[in-house]
Amino acid sequence: MLIPILVIIVILMLIALAVMFIVNRKSRGKAGAKEKPSKGHDAALKEANHRLAHNPKDPVGLLTTGDIYYQDKSWEQAYKAYGLLTGLAPGHADIDGFTVNLRYALCAQQLGHTNEAYRGFSAAETLKQDNFEVNYHLGAMEFGKKNYDKAVQLLQRAWAKDPEHAPTLRSLGHACFKLKRYTEAMVFIRKAIELAPEDKESLYTLAECYWEANQTAQALKIFTRLRSDPAMGPSACLAAGTINAGQHQEQRAIEDFEAGLKHASLKTEIALDLKYRLSTCYLGQNEIAKALGRLKEIQQTSPVYKDVGALISKYQEVNANRNLQLYMMAPATDFETLCRKLATVYYLRAKVKITDISVERNDWLDLLAEINTPKWSDLVMFRFIRLQGSIGEMIIRDFHGHLKEVKAGRGICLTVGAYTEEARHYTEARLIDLIEKDKLMTLLARLDTQSDTRKK
Repeated sequence: MLIPILVIIVILMLIALAVMFIVNRKSRGKAGAKEKPSKGHDAALKEANHRLAHNPKDPVGLLTTGDIYYQDKSWEQAYKAYGLLTGLAPGHADIDGFTVNLRYALCAQQLGHTNEAYRGFSAAETLKQDNFEVNYHLGAMEFGKKNYDKAVQLLQRAWAKDPEHAPTLRSLGHACFKLKRYTEAMVFIRKAIELAPEDKESLYTLAECYWEANQTAQALKIFTRLRSDPAMGPSACLAAGTINAGQHQEQRAIEDFEAGLKHASLKTEIALDLKYRLSTCYLGQNEIAKALGRLKEIQQTSPVYKDVGALISKYQEVNANRNLQLYMMAPATDFETLCRKLATVYYLRAKVKITDISVERNDWLDLLAEINTPKWSDLVMFRFIRLQGSIGEMIIRDFHGHLKEVKAGRGICLTVGAYTEEARHYTEARLIDLIEKDKLMTLLARLDTQSDTRKK
């Protein structure tokens, strides 16, 4: 009984060894097949080249070589084959025109032949309008050509085929942004960022969408987050600073603009804009010396940039003249004090009693005073105008109306700018004197002289 059982066990072991031997041989055979090209591959290519040697436009030969080269990623050879096939396709029913045009375009794209790729994708799109690859690539190329309407149409088809394709969502969102369709752009770009969080350019564009849609808080949050990014940082600093400046947060804006200027990868046009806006903020903070420093840096790089030359001329004088600086830029209380002093020195050897002061926003200050000189006495109203540029007739008419209300005998209107011809003409038959910058500067200098005399 024991012997038959042992025989059965031995037989089973021999069978198992035989099976293992056969499996190992097959495995080695398959491994070898991966290392060497199949004879079918080489034979097909040889046969195709033989056909093409007799007829360079042989459809069968071109289809075979095109397919083999395309699968092998031999883009140059595949590109040539499919280029010939695109011309043959209309006259041969057995050539799939859509496939040869699509592959021709993809090969051209790999080789950097942009115009040929565009031609191939366009031809494929006319044959089949619901193909994802065609719609995505052609849509991206239309975006590059700034044909945003066409790009959106194509990319929406691609998105319908693959709603989770991040590059499609990205391009679609950016195209909608260019068309000022900000709400749509936000939807696509947010989804693209979810799929590709490292895409900082799309994050910046999302912030621009928020900004354009007046969702300023969300925009500022993203711009601030991007301030340190090497690529998007300078633009983000510029945008964040512009928003803060618009909200009268000058100190925060200054921090944004200064942070932008610290970036190494800084384009000239962004650097100029950062410095210009920074100088404007400095002026708003009455930091004239700092503003002049930045304005002069701009002038060295771009001598005719915006109104930099005029600002430098203007504020160099302001920086050198403390009283002029007070007149143009001081807080309301300091400006009022200065105006009181100017009223007392306007008429020499006169006694001045100020009876009333009124302020119109921060644009001008009206001061009513009783003036007594050795030769005459009268009630005189002064208007000290802080507005810069040309002063027109409407402001003078308003001043004249105020004169009549308080029954002043004479009006004196002072500005650091100049008056228009209409304003001058209006005062010809009225007791109003128009004082421009030159005479105002004389009065301001008189204050310094008076101060020096008192010190002595």
